[in-house]
Amino acid sequence: MFSFSTVQPQATVPLSHLINAFHSPKSSTTASRASAQPVQRDTSPEHDPLKSESVLKLRDLGLKANQFKELVNRLLPGFGAENKVSSQWHTSYISAESFFENKHGFVDVFSALRSSCLYRQHPNPLQNFCSDVRCWPVYIQSRTFKTLRSRARRLQSTSEQLTETRTSLSSLLKGFFLRKRRIDVENLDALMKTKNIPEAHQDAFKTGFAEGFLKAQVFLQKTLDSLRRSRLLSFFLLVLCFYLAVYSSFLPGKGSFSDAAVDPIQLKSVTFEHVKGVEEAKQELQEVVEFLKNPHKFTVLGGKLPKGILLVGPPGTGKTLLARAVAGEADVPFYYASGSEFDEMFVGVGASRIRSLFREAKANAPCVIFIDELDSVGGKRIESPMHPYSRQTINQLLAEMDGFKPNEGVVIIGATNFPEALDNALIRPGRFDMQVTVPKPDVRGRTEILKWYVNKIKYDPSVDPEIIARGTVGFSGAELENLVNQAALKAAVDGKDMVTMKELEFSKDKILMGPERRSVEIDEKNKTITAYHESGHAIIAYYTKDAMPINKATIMTRGTTLGHVSLLPENDRWSETRSQLLAQMDVCMGGRVAEELIFGSDHITTGASSDFDNATKIAKLMVTRFGMSEKLGVMTYTDSGKLSPETQSAIEQEVRTLLRDSYERAKNILKTHAKEHKNLAEALLKYETLDAKEIQIVLEGKKLEVR
Repeated sequence: MFSFSTVQPQATVPLSHLINAFHSPKSSTTASRASAQPVQRDTSPEHDPLKSESVLKLRDLGLKANQFKELVNRLLPGFGAENKVSSQWHTSYISAESFFENKHGFVDVFSALRSSCLYRQHPNPLQNFCSDVRCWPVYIQSRTFKTLRSRARRLQSTSEQLTETRTSLSSLLKGFFLRKRRIDVENLDALMKTKNIPEAHQDAFKTGFAEGFLKAQVFLQKTLDSLRRSRLLSFFLLVLCFYLAVYSSFLPGKGSFSDAAVDPIQLKSVTFEHVKGVEEAKQELQEVVEFLKNPHKFTVLGGKLPKGILLVGPPGTGKTLLARAVAGEADVPFYYASGSEFDEMFVGVGASRIRSLFREAKANAPCVIFIDELDSVGGKRIESPMHPYSRQTINQLLAEMDGFKPNEGVVIIGATNFPEALDNALIRPGRFDMQVTVPKPDVRGRTEILKWYVNKIKYDPSVDPEIIARGTVGFSGAELENLVNQAALKAAVDGKDMVTMKELEFSKDKILMGPERRSVEIDEKNKTITAYHESGHAIIAYYTKDAMPINKATIMTRGTTLGHVSLLPENDRWSETRSQLLAQMDVCMGGRVAEELIFGSDHITTGASSDFDNATKIAKLMVTRFGMSEKLGVMTYTDSGKLSPETQSAIEQEVRTLLRDSYERAKNILKTHAKEHKNLAEALLKYETLDAKEIQIVLEGKKLEVR
């Protein structure tokens, strides 16, 4: 039994005349093959394709016999009579069509009927497809029964058939998908007429046209192969680059930190003159500068400077600036690193960066290594199943600072806000054995810092940085810099040429209490209550002996407050007396007392809640911590859970007594100075904000100038 199959054509000629010419011998050959014996091809001279009707059609086009033979051999190798050896036809060597006929010598009639009627094969879709694309049909043997063969031979035959089928199918589909959509071209005769080609040159034109088409097909195939190779090469290079990039991240010394280690920073412009408000810390670090400038001075006597200096203090106090000043004063290379730079997701990268840092530093000694946020890399070592290799980085740091290999001439400066989080092995003598505290500046330090930053802007000569420094207790150097910058921005918004005290006070209040809320609409009644409330605070503070001086009073809404009175200590208070604490309690009581005296007890407001909180804290500290209660004596009561009910009751009674006495003292002062209280409240309603001099003018009964 036989069926149609296909092989991939060697060339495809889209010329309509050539296709029509070759269609005739293919049809005639197929018809003759169907009528002849299916096991052998007819090779008689009358079936020679050169003598068929297609030959006459091609000769009508102007092709000679030898040119036609050459063209046929190029387009369809093996088609001519002289190429019988390479013919695409296959001969079947099966003696009969069925096993029954081979065995018995005659045909099984019933089997033939069943095969012709019931089991007739339908045309193969692949056969139809090959006919459409002008592929050359051939006979391929296909068996409908099994033969007894050895298992190895049967498997080998099956494998060869599968391989051949896959190769043929892939070649066919490859040619189908790579073939461009066929374009309709004009007739060759019409083309020659359009080009005005003489008759003498028409034969050469046709032959050259066919040869050029074949060469173009070969060139196109080479181009496609070259493009495919280029794509494969590009993909290979892309994968190689990605692999190298990933692999390089695992190599020692690679990463963002290695570049910083190779190129240290030279800090000649930063010295101790640029550091203000931390005089004690500067004096301790001066010894490090002397060692870096003249190390022989210390080594002659046999002494050695501490290897590491740990700077401890709250944020914004100037720890980093101090480290930069040390390197600038000594004029040595400065290596900066943050503790988070050593932390990496890959195992061993942090330790490798530590080694690279100290290797470069030793090569450029004497030098300074500054590690900011040291607690990020030098925290206490703990067992963690989530991070089993977290100890490697800190272990490498410990070995580099005080290990088997010396690191002479390298000074390590670390800075942290949490010294209690550091590993004990890191702060022992021999590593970070010198600890320098960098606290927040006092009033003198704040004055120096404010002068330093005010000199960098345009300011009015009347600006007094000491007044601002007295009202910024607890501010760090960074916060003071921000205060001056906010004042400069405020002056620019208001269109002024220079910064005055008004802008500095404005920025201070903005930082302490939030921005002004001018959009909030407050009715006259609440505004009047607020004016008398704040005036009550100011009157108590002005007429109480040990109270802090008044700096400013305002009824401008800021944050959650409707108004406030700013008190300005003359100096930083390191300790306070009992009379000063009582005076603070009296000032807190002034607001509620003023509301009660002016508007009555039925119209008091909730505005005194924060005042009562502050007064209660002071009274409780006096009783339980400071030993300022005659009834409970000089004893501290810190743990309220261990106190007896009688003791707790006594503490509450004593606190209540202190608050009641303070309330009565504030009431007596406001009753005595009721006139001054009224004048100050009216002035606040008119001007909203009064400074210390203006408050004094009003309380003295003088009239304020129109502002």
